[in-house]
Amino acid sequence: MLVLDPKADPVPVAVADPFDVAALDTVRQRLGRRLAPHLASRREILRLIREIYGFQTSVAAAERDLGELPDLQNLEQFFRMRPEADLDSADSHIVRAVDHLLRYALDQRASDIHIEPKREQSTVRLRIDGVLHTVHRFSRRVHGAIVSRIKTLARMDIAEKRLPQDGRIKTEHEGRSVELRVSTLPVAFGEKAVLRIFDPQILENDLPDLGLEGRDLEAVEKFLARPHGLVLVTGPTGSGKTTTLYAALRRLATEARNVSTVEDPIENVVEAFNQVGVQPQIGLTFASALRTLLRQDPDVIMVGEIRDAETARMAIQASLTGHLVLSTVHTNDAPSAVTRLLDMGVEPYLLSSTLLGVMAQRLVRTPCPHCAELRPLEPAHAEALGLPADAPERRGEGCPRCRRTGYLGRTGVYEVLEVTPDLAEAIHQTRPTAHLRALARAAGMRTLREAGAALVAAGRTTALEVLAVTPPDPEEPVLAPGLKRNAACTVSGGEHPTVRGGTKP
Repeated sequence: MLVLDPKADPVPVAVADPFDVAALDTVRQRLGRRLAPHLASRREILRLIREIYGFQTSVAAAERDLGELPDLQNLEQFFRMRPEADLDSADSHIVRAVDHLLRYALDQRASDIHIEPKREQSTVRLRIDGVLHTVHRFSRRVHGAIVSRIKTLARMDIAEKRLPQDGRIKTEHEGRSVELRVSTLPVAFGEKAVLRIFDPQILENDLPDLGLEGRDLEAVEKFLARPHGLVLVTGPTGSGKTTTLYAALRRLATEARNVSTVEDPIENVVEAFNQVGVQPQIGLTFASALRTLLRQDPDVIMVGEIRDAETARMAIQASLTGHLVLSTVHTNDAPSAVTRLLDMGVEPYLLSSTLLGVMAQRLVRTPCPHCAELRPLEPAHAEALGLPADAPERRGEGCPRCRRTGYLGRTGVYEVLEVTPDLAEAIHQTRPTAHLRALARAAGMRTLREAGAALVAAGRTTALEVLAVTPPDPEEPVLAPGLKRNAACTVSGGEHPTVRGGTKP
């Protein structure tokens, strides 16, 4: 038997024998609340116990053993000098603790692991579906040993604690290889370690798996079918831009094409791509790598990010000379990406003739399928999203499977700008962002807010998620002479509901 959430009411309990009334009564009396038994196999319960308590048990054992050591440095020196097979006592407990932590993070679909020293205790937080959750607290006495173990696995210098370090760990999980990028940083109470998890399974998703559909998907497929030109993906850090680019490149990577990438760093190795990792410290920048790639007979080039004027000019030059170039920039929406490149010094006539389209994106959490139900939408949320006042939304109350958050998984929200002749002319004339946005919307582009509202109407996310990550639409966008904005409309059913100010795909 395992109590899954002692703070809930009723308390969810995993039981192998639901007829063991005596055991259930004992737990009910100890907790003082009703129980909600969930049938599970004995093997599954034991696995959950190892996952939940394995880390804490190992850390507690290591702390007891460390009490017999005169100096914590002895253990760290031990990690550096002796092979893993010889580890025993306190050090072997640390090895098991780190192993439990990595397995638990992978089982929980975490994207990042944060190990943070505080004044009294250290904490472990996992970023799951974009949100950090505290999962463990442990004594600061063990913190240095845990970080040293992680640094050993990442082939970092465990003796150096004054400077930031970077490394990588490769491990196996459920039969597939997973890579973790490790970063350490000295903070007030010791070394903080962050492990970024790169699961290649996520990067194997196709564009529809990421949430692209209808008119937006058709537009992106049209971009990718072109033999040359520039396609941009924009959004803040952590919005899924790299995942989208990899999905697009997988469609393009055939034996008949040479697909090359320039990345900082290479997040996942894909055999079908020729991947270059930039190293600015030795002069291998995005611009210099791109310049060399142009002599490597490429068909498709992916530039991880356009950060400066030189890289922007090289990307434009590559698209002009018969290559399809995909890249990212950091802007709030799709029309602003055009302005960003112009501000970098790209000539308007070159940008207008090479840019095929821009895709802005955000990630929103999806309602937990185990506890989500249709509930009334808050009037203020309905108004902000342009939805009817009586529109419902699918929202989860929280359950053990979603960690009481009401959400499980994420999907993308997209704003796809296709460069039409009118837009190309406006870019050539360096018209302001508001004018470009008005032209794009007149041509059928849905804004991020409108696309998010459609997801709410379809029950695929909540209003709070959309309002948190999408910028509000301008009240009265500037329209080009002779053009009319799409007529406002209410939400309609179906696979692609339309919203006020949007166009049904």
